[in-house]
Amino acid sequence: MESQNAVAALSALAHPGRLEVFRLLVQAGTEGMAAGDIARATGSLANTLSTNLNILAGAGLAASRRDGRSIIYTAGYDRMRELLAFLMEDCCGGKPEICAPLTALASAACDAEGRTC
Repeated sequence: MESQNAVAALSALAHPGRLEVFRLLVQAGTEGMAAGDIARATGSLANTLSTNLNILAGAGLAASRRDGRSIIYTAGYDRMRELLAFLMEDCCGGKPEICAPLTALASAACDAEGRTC
């Protein structure tokens, strides 16, 4: 991942409302969530939610698809993985024990949910 893409993703997440929406989408898994359900879960107004979802989508952290009359949003797992890899890329400095707890945490979170991360 290039630094510019990392900055865009981090900038998109650097807002309480967008971070809440992104975490909710990650928890929803690959099935995603309808916009109305996201609004109810976060207590967001429609225009605020729309703006937040557009910013997340612009950074590659969310995607949408139409399902009948609903728009379903999903987390951009590929971009999330790229961002996490970028952040951890130089973390160990030859000392893998520094990053090992993060790797174990990520594996445990995915395994507990039965998801592929």
